[in-house]
Amino acid sequence: MREPRVTRLVITALIAACPFVTAAAQTLSPYAPLTIPLNIEQVPGNSIWYSTGNPGIPGKENEGNTSNAGFVVTSDGVVVFDALGTPSLGWALLEQIRKITDKNIRYVVASHYHADHIYGLQAFRDHTSAIIVAQERSGEYKDNEHTADERANQRLDQRRTALFPWVDGNTRVVPPDITFKERMTITIGERRLTLLYAGPAHSSSDMMMMVEPDGVLFAGDIVQNGRIPFMNSDDVSTMQWLQALDEVARLDPKYIIPGHGRTSTRASQAIAFTRDYIQYVRNTMATAVQNWTDFDVAYEQADWSKYREMPAFASNNRGNAYRIYLELERSRFKADKP
Repeated sequence: MREPRVTRLVITALIAACPFVTAAAQTLSPYAPLTIPLNIEQVPGNSIWYSTGNPGIPGKENEGNTSNAGFVVTSDGVVVFDALGTPSLGWALLEQIRKITDKNIRYVVASHYHADHIYGLQAFRDHTSAIIVAQERSGEYKDNEHTADERANQRLDQRRTALFPWVDGNTRVVPPDITFKERMTITIGERRLTLLYAGPAHSSSDMMMMVEPDGVLFAGDIVQNGRIPFMNSDDVSTMQWLQALDEVARLDPKYIIPGHGRTSTRASQAIAFTRDYIQYVRNTMATAVQNWTDFDVAYEQADWSKYREMPAFASNNRGNAYRIYLELERSRFKADKP
């Protein structure tokens, strides 16, 4: 991972109190109600909580809840990491926070701008005064509707069908209030939160948040523990992704909360699945490229038995392999040029 340029943000002023959820609001949600409650757990011994989503792809059967999110409670307010994949889920997360604390929600940090992590920002924008923070390349998601990362309008139209009524005609993409380039530090209460740019890897705007002195890492989609990650995008860089996983190992957190899948107290264990999968697909496709094997033939001949039963294999694996095949093919052509 490149050496970051350090930007330090020290909080010195109080932010206006965000509106608390009233009893009436708790009874009548402003968004389509969920039938599946969020699974909220606490990091042992820390005032840090997280929600674990379904490891599959967003659909009506899981009500769009496929990603993880969390929040840190400090003496001077709350910092939320990711907002889940629908306004209804964002509202449910907000309600869970209010059950635990009445402290102001000061910041919502977006790990990257993909639909399954950001549609819930609408609930925090509409019902709190929280400042939304993201890496600066997140702006490409809205500014360029044809970004290779994920077409914003196209994805929203797809989710309005696939996830109705939780995503509907009133659902909108909420942009960040503050962006940073390489590194940003938020000091709040007794905690220091370090935001680290880790992309482009899974997306152009990947970032992680290290919580000190707790040693808890919110890894975003850099770590996807036990789920086939999505890599079928021009903005994906598997080499940078592997370097970002090296950075996770160097940070050596006591507790990792991934973007998808199981939490872990062991960094090596948490990153192993993602690293092994990326490396396996790269090695498999590299052999095909070196032997001038057609992709369809190479894919059918490859041994996918280790991953075939994993969540999101059917939706992601073939596209991932093809994207890496093209990446390695381009690299070979460049190397062969005189």
